[in-house]
Amino acid sequence: MKYTAPLWLPSGHLQTIYPATCIRKPDVRFRRERWSAPDGDFIDVDFVDGDAGKPFVVLFHGLEGSSDSHYARALMAELQARRWSGAVPHFRGCSGEPNLAPRFYHSGDAQEVDWIVRRLHTHARDRACSRFYATGVSLGGNALLRWLGESQGQAGFVDAAAAVSAPLDLARGGDALSRGFNRVYTRMFLNTLKPKCVAKLKQFPGLYDLQALQAANDLYAFDNVVTAPLHGYRDTDDYWHRASAKHVLMDITVPTLVLNALNDPFLPGIHLPRQAAPCVTLDYPEQGGHVGFAAGGVPGSLAWLPQRLLHFLENPAASRAGAAAQHCEA
Repeated sequence: MKYTAPLWLPSGHLQTIYPATCIRKPDVRFRRERWSAPDGDFIDVDFVDGDAGKPFVVLFHGLEGSSDSHYARALMAELQARRWSGAVPHFRGCSGEPNLAPRFYHSGDAQEVDWIVRRLHTHARDRACSRFYATGVSLGGNALLRWLGESQGQAGFVDAAAAVSAPLDLARGGDALSRGFNRVYTRMFLNTLKPKCVAKLKQFPGLYDLQALQAANDLYAFDNVVTAPLHGYRDTDDYWHRASAKHVLMDITVPTLVLNALNDPFLPGIHLPRQAAPCVTLDYPEQGGHVGFAAGGVPGSLAWLPQRLLHFLENPAASRAGAAAQHCEA
């Protein structure tokens, strides 16, 4: 399934912003469960309940995303239409209620992905789901890829996986987000992250430096104050290096799609890795923006991305063959 951007969305920025803000999100009937985490905290998981005997798809959302994000609603609506089952687990503090532990979430959170995926697999098995698929978007895609690479054969209960617009090289992505128009995205993220961090300091006084937090004006500074020290990294450079999914692409053993647009402003195409394990399909269309991939005439549709993902998940071998053929033609 080749992606072609609409003529009326001519740039990576428009292809990123318009789908997220202007295209109507489909309605989804979610059912929420609250799960206790291994460390005594909690997460909220939003489910779409389909028919027994049909597949189950989990989606890990992006930075400051949720089950209400445009890509989540689009995928879960497609599952609902097919009578498949699915779930959007929320990372800590992203479900609308502050989490309890002195931590948040991050791009390399493979341990968090592990317990969530394993519990969801048990849930899917209990519902007699025929197949179990895992997907992730942006930060969630990177965390999923980290888990797949670190787990290797132990992730074999996942039948196929897909990551969309994952920041495979966090350092290059962080640098891109600190420049020019991209600072608009950085401000958007910090506008929601900082209040959460201020509230967390009321729960845990002294957890990090409030003045340094307030002074942080890019993700590098923010991660240096909050993300890195709270999650076991020395500093931002250590976090961005060790958490980047590009290092584990050769270790993945599950059929996996890595879908990144070359004009993604969050990670320019020049920095995308060109090698991966044989079971990994690297699909880098020219257009699409960051988790955009709008299709059709004005006002546009969000349908292409879920259709692309489900087509791969059901037919990973055919998708790999097609990607190889395109590479040979190029």
